Amino acid sequence: MTLGQLYILRPSTTTSNRGYAAIAEARTVLEHELETIRTGGTWKGERIITSKQGPHINVDGSHGDILNFCANNYLGLSSHPQVVEAGIEALKKYGAGLSSVRFICGTQDIHKDLEQKLAQFHEREDCILYASCFDANAGLFEVLLGPDDAVLSDELNHASIIDGIRLCRAKRFRYKHMDLNDLETQLKESQSSRLRLVVTDGVFSMDGDMAPLKGICDLAEQYGAMVFIDECHATGFMGPRGRGTDELLGVMDRVHIVNSTLGKALGGAAGGYTVGPKPLIDLLRQRSRPYLFSNSLPPPVVGCATRAVELLLASNEIAQSVGDKTMRFRNKMTEAGFTISGSDHPICPVMLGDARLASLMADDMLKLGEATVQAEYEWSTSTFQALSNITTQSVYWSEILWIFCPLIL
Repeated sequence: MTLGQLYILRPSTTTSNRGYAAIAEARTVLEHELETIRTGGTWKGERIITSKQGPHINVDGSHGDILNFCANNYLGLSSHPQVVEAGIEALKKYGAGLSSVRFICGTQDIHKDLEQKLAQFHEREDCILYASCFDANAGLFEVLLGPDDAVLSDELNHASIIDGIRLCRAKRFRYKHMDLNDLETQLKESQSSRLRLVVTDGVFSMDGDMAPLKGICDLAEQYGAMVFIDECHATGFMGPRGRGTDELLGVMDRVHIVNSTLGKALGGAAGGYTVGPKPLIDLLRQRSRPYLFSNSLPPPVVGCATRAVELLLASNEIAQSVGDKTMRFRNKMTEAGFTISGSDHPICPVMLGDARLASLMADDMLKLGEATVQAEYEWSTSTFQALSNITTQSVYWSEILWIFCPLIL
């Protein structure tokens, strides 16, 4: 290559200036968006935790223990000694990771064992693991449903469900939140479709309200549709044995597909999964992109999750411990004059009605050095609501009432 050719390959001053101009313009647009979030009072700051997860945590900038009300550590298993030890043992025996996707050289016996135990736990034929439940939702619908099919989705389903549905080519029908009459209307309109799938969260994480699964299953059976539920905020603690909302509402044998997470009640590390008919699980292993193109779950994560599931399979006591504490908290907060939304679920949204107030309340409670909660913001069809989300955990004792309630009065 000659010097002249080398000169030609060098970027011109004009090209370089255009590149800088593009970056400058993008920076201006991004800063404007960020300022809009700040001025709207919906900025989501990250609190830096300097301890393990649990009901008591240490937060950077605060003094002493902080009472933690915003983790999804429903059963307190994130730091359970047996769960932690199982992760350590898996790390020593199987290593830190697989450096591979599942179908190349990334499936160990512990992955298959966890899938078998999750299928057993949910009383389904088979199970497939993902890096997260977001991935499970992203990988399901485009494999199961084609252009001749239809998906009927609750309008307030989780963002991961919405994104997953967008990836599939099925006809889309959205029904009003938990509105069985509107669902029936959509089922009638979609009757020409080959397959139809009704899709709903089992528990909606913003408000803690439960889907009317019995009515949904009745309509699905009447109109020949399948039922899918996302159980991230139910697995491990809803129902007599902690199997989820389908167990609680008596429809385990009528819900066909369940997606859930290992990142909340079941150890809290990472991972998600789908349980359902074996032919579906087999097809997902062949075609589900998040499964095919993501590294296998790390052995320590698998070890922790497996031990958490084993604890729940061995005893119902852990799952049953959440209900009483949830009701005590809800009752005491209501008596104190607060509006608590949702059903009898550990997610206890304290409805404040103003986004900035919710954010300020969360910040002030942390500054007082007693508790941390999470400000949340929810769009409904007509209003912008704000709430502080409180999550009760089975490991909390009576301090949940005697510390928290006086603090916010």
